[in-house]
Amino acid sequence: MNYNIRGENIEVTNAIREYVEKKIGKLERYFDTTPTSDVNVNLSVHNDGQRIEVTIPMTDLLLRAEVGHADLYAATDLVVDKLERQIRKYKTKVNRKARQAGAPKHVFAELEREAAVAVNEEAEEEDIQIVKKKRFDLKPMDEEEAVLQMDMLGHNFFVFENAETGETNVVYKRNDGKYGLIET
Repeated sequence: MNYNIRGENIEVTNAIREYVEKKIGKLERYFDTTPTSDVNVNLSVHNDGQRIEVTIPMTDLLLRAEVGHADLYAATDLVVDKLERQIRKYKTKVNRKARQAGAPKHVFAELEREAAVAVNEEAEEEDIQIVKKKRFDLKPMDEEEAVLQMDMLGHNFFVFENAETGETNVVYKRNDGKYGLIET
């Protein structure tokens, strides 16, 4: 894995870098082959404590976890625990689905860099102000996988390409805690 460790209001020392790489490197045991992907780590220090945010783009999944704690090393341990839970949850779901479909028992994609480009632009049109734009490739998946992705990212909605119809769809979390689907 290629590590991109960045610090906000903190200098990333060799000791911090080695600790983060060592802890996140333990996630490699969940993959058949050593992943060749970028791991984006953002360390920040604020008045209320220290925060670590880790993003690992994968072929079919975006792993992301964020933890705040008074101690940066403890925050690193907690964020790795969160990522492990996400990986186990996803692998269980994928393997269960593969068994139901009659596919091979172990199905889990190798990490690769997603072509996600974040563009920060400000545009003004009357009273509407767009402060951030994002571009990303839509991955073919079913509604169940899209809901799982949305939950893992901690978002209220998720845009995806429906694997069955090939159309762009949106799943979203309703106020009653259930999920909705918007078909185009």
